[in-house]
Amino acid sequence: MVSTVLLFLHLLTTASAAASGGGDAPYVGVVIGEDVSGLFSPAELVRFLFSQRITHLRLSNPKPSLLEALNGTGISVLLGIPNSLLLAFASSTAAASAWASRVVLPFHPSSVPISAVAVGDDFSPSSSNSVLLPAIRSLSSALSPLRPKIPISTPLPFSIILNPFPPSQAFFNQSLTPNFILPLLDFLSSNNFPLMLNLYPYYSFMRSRGVIPLDSALFKPLSPSKEEVDPNTLLHYTNLFDAMVDAAHCALRSLNFSQIPLLVTETGWPSVGDPKTEPFATRDNADTYNSNLIKHVVVDRAGTPLVPEHTPSVYIYELFNEDKKPGPESERHWGLFYGNGTPVYLLHVAGSGGFLANDSTNRTFCVAAEGADRKALQAALDWACGPGRANCSEIQPGEDCYDPNNVKSHASYAFDSYYQQEGKVVGSCYFQGVAMVTTTDPSHDECIFPGSKQTSNITKTGRNSTQSSSAEEMWFWALRRGIKKGQSKHFFMVNLILVMVVTASSISLLDS
Repeated sequence: MVSTVLLFLHLLTTASAAASGGGDAPYVGVVIGEDVSGLFSPAELVRFLFSQRITHLRLSNPKPSLLEALNGTGISVLLGIPNSLLLAFASSTAAASAWASRVVLPFHPSSVPISAVAVGDDFSPSSSNSVLLPAIRSLSSALSPLRPKIPISTPLPFSIILNPFPPSQAFFNQSLTPNFILPLLDFLSSNNFPLMLNLYPYYSFMRSRGVIPLDSALFKPLSPSKEEVDPNTLLHYTNLFDAMVDAAHCALRSLNFSQIPLLVTETGWPSVGDPKTEPFATRDNADTYNSNLIKHVVVDRAGTPLVPEHTPSVYIYELFNEDKKPGPESERHWGLFYGNGTPVYLLHVAGSGGFLANDSTNRTFCVAAEGADRKALQAALDWACGPGRANCSEIQPGEDCYDPNNVKSHASYAFDSYYQQEGKVVGSCYFQGVAMVTTTDPSHDECIFPGSKQTSNITKTGRNSTQSSSAEEMWFWALRRGIKKGQSKHFFMVNLILVMVVTASSISLLDS
């Protein structure tokens, strides 16, 4: 029995390592921030990453405890050094060496593959320029004995590239070129390290005030009349992302550094924003952008019009909503998931080789229609929970889906319960016109809707169709939720052992 349980972990690790691919194949990773309420423990997070088949992480401020949990998983990590450490690194190689001894040397390359180190992030020319290059040199000295070498670079904001449209006319900010850009590019070129860019079509689209078509920013098909044509190269651009990448290529070429590869260390789209100032920050747009981005990088691999032979790897910003972040509403809504592991929206990533298990291509839910009459909703809710025999236990006081305590929210849960139990047949999501079918998962916080529970044996962590992953997810979500409910760890571990034994026995029977 123990060997069967251990086999679960072996299969998960092997699958993740295989999914990482090798060589120069482009990949999609995710950024994990810190301003998340109830953030998973390191062990929980690793299990969640397995359930979502995520093989590349960017950690903005890596902790040894998480790196220890990643030991032997095959998950590749891009380590970040926060801006707050730049001055110390610039002032003393000893500070960089101490950081490397704590965060890098115990793990790389034997236990955790470290793909690169990102020194600082989105630097401010007025404050970080004088310390960034010395900090990079200090870290380079500290890591120089390591083999294979770990690439060192710094994520630059796209705003450092001026006149990006058309791409052929792009160039780096000339006020920064002599003392910062050129020395940085010399360092990257001599070591064959990538230029890191934080690249957001969302912001470029918003700043264009309607000049750039929304469809271009979202990778949607464009009519020939809406395609951007670079007048100098006559290259056609069907999406904004490629145009921005080629602007970076052209800026590099203008300084004779065309050989430096690009790595997109941040990109994404917010799912919620202020309706007045951020009207395009919606779930549908975020779903469309990130789904199409994944397809563009992992499936199509067509490069860009200027450099078709190279598709840059990207890191999606970000894995979890950082709900504790200050600033505009959208700042708290860039995540693919809420902090508890529930998807914010349903990605459509079919054909991406298994990246992200919350592929929702075939998943639908039944919810209350927008603008539905409250009295009609109440009548439909009463019918669903009564004669319709929907399971409405989760919307009772004290249960996970009771809040928000309003008719629309409760009706949505009841409608979906009825819709799922009826097999999603035509007519089971009507309720006299006050219900509608959606592909957006309405689950939120601790409230998991029936349609989310029933797909591919999912648990609260996400989606995974393998038996081994289901057992793992069952284990850690049971522990997380049980302790939240006030049960002791000792009591819960006894129950978990029973769950694992029953699950392992079931799989053994299926295998025989």
